[in-house]
Amino acid sequence: MKTDTLVFALGGLGEVGKNMYCVEHGDELIIIDAGITFPQGEILGVDYVIQDFTYLKENESKIKGLFITHGHEDHIGSIPFLLQMVNIPDIYAPNQAMGLIRRKLEDRNIRYDNLHVYTEKDVIKFKNMEISFFLVTHSIPDAHGMAIKTPNGTIVTTGDFKFDLTPIGPMSNLYEMARLGNEGVTLLLSDSTNVLNEGLSKSESLVDNALNEIFDSCDTRIIIATFASNIYRLKHILETCKKHGRKVAVFGRSMDNNIDISIEGGYITSKDVLVTPEEANKLKPSEVCLLCTGTQGEPLSALSRIANGTHKSIKLQQSDIVIFSSSAIPGNALAISKTINKLCLQGVKVYTTSSLSNIHASGHGNKEELKLMLRLIKPKYLMPAHGEYRMLKEHTDLAVECGIPRENTFICGNGDVLAINDGVVRRHGTVTAGDVYVDGNRIGEVGNAVMKDRKIMATDGIVVVIANLDTNTNTLLNKPNITTRGFVLVNENQDLISELEGIAAKAISSKLSSHINYADIKSNIISELGPYIFEKTGRKPIILPVIMNVKKDVKINS
Repeated sequence: MKTDTLVFALGGLGEVGKNMYCVEHGDELIIIDAGITFPQGEILGVDYVIQDFTYLKENESKIKGLFITHGHEDHIGSIPFLLQMVNIPDIYAPNQAMGLIRRKLEDRNIRYDNLHVYTEKDVIKFKNMEISFFLVTHSIPDAHGMAIKTPNGTIVTTGDFKFDLTPIGPMSNLYEMARLGNEGVTLLLSDSTNVLNEGLSKSESLVDNALNEIFDSCDTRIIIATFASNIYRLKHILETCKKHGRKVAVFGRSMDNNIDISIEGGYITSKDVLVTPEEANKLKPSEVCLLCTGTQGEPLSALSRIANGTHKSIKLQQSDIVIFSSSAIPGNALAISKTINKLCLQGVKVYTTSSLSNIHASGHGNKEELKLMLRLIKPKYLMPAHGEYRMLKEHTDLAVECGIPRENTFICGNGDVLAINDGVVRRHGTVTAGDVYVDGNRIGEVGNAVMKDRKIMATDGIVVVIANLDTNTNTLLNKPNITTRGFVLVNENQDLISELEGIAAKAISSKLSSHINYADIKSNIISELGPYIFEKTGRKPIILPVIMNVKKDVKINS
């Protein structure tokens, strides 16, 4: 119906990351967040995973703007790719996020002038929609939730949030949340990331106290690894170092960028403690702290290179203390353990959240905080957002506990559409949604076929069959040459290679006729070699035939 207000996600449902939510009414469409997710192990060679922008491209004329809740990569990371593919008339973001967006666009040489900074005092109005903002507590400054008033009711999205009564930064605006709840909220989109965790999340001030205790009891060099995007953690690490008379050397480009932007925005004021790695090496161990990336065991991160002994500026000392002020992202536990083992082998003392539980606090609310959000906003309907399916399911159960009828909760996937009409929400079909792979500078050119080939090459290798044909006589000039990569060592498997060469020769000869069809020859090589290789080795490598056209008896008329 033309009078419906449509709500759907192009990313962020059934997954943690890649957030992008859309609200559409009539000829107007607003986008909330444009994030990326990083590929897991089975997605080989891919740098980022972004949303499928097909629906946005098809409805480009309706787009009124992109609204950013905060500056984490899973909310702003796909902006450069979105701007290359879709005309976005305006981008609205809070101050810290805007600094990160500008830096991101500069790095990719993208010129875009329609950037607008908002605060929670601002209200942005269009013909059919009115957007207002409210502060929430998260691990980065200027995190906001949004309220979108439409002709069919008010939609609220929380963004990422927690309720911290002793935060490092400002408190969540509980008053505004309660006011929206009293006015009446039709549909709530709420963060589900930590819904599986019981109770309340830890306060960031507890981390501050734990780090202070370590600094008080330690007169050796301290190395702290944390998320570069956790601005409040970076802020109080610098303040703690200043309090204890330590200088800080920063390692990792993303860490450098976040600290620079936070200093420019006034969120970090202790910039006088920062020194270069060269200056840090000249100081006594008790006078220095190294702040670095690499909490997830990334092989090229600063901490991994320090652990491997390959960092050009920093060499470990046995008296060093290394603190992992972070939590493990699912799937990274093995890489983190390898890094910790390498550090321990060099004699350093390592603190993790398992040994000191208060050295990290999540920026997402636990179960009781999600209940509090439901009680404050008092929505008529709930669509849990930002989470895997099990998280979305648990969030709907919480909503039922808090008095929302189960039929008023919607577990959606990316592309599923909810329609609101006169305060009633119903399911309403789907739009195009999916994953698009970014490989280097190429967007969407790495599809399922390419990924399948990469997985085969990674597990079973590749077999190359090179054959020379004389097209004058339609004959195979000599036995095909077979070479492999990632399959077997040729020198150690001569019998198998000889058998494969013989099978390939027969496959080629059977297809030689007065008219040579290269496609038929290649197809026959693959169909003959494939089953034989699997029978002998149990593997299915990619078979790549290369047919060379060699005209042996060409006469040249003088």
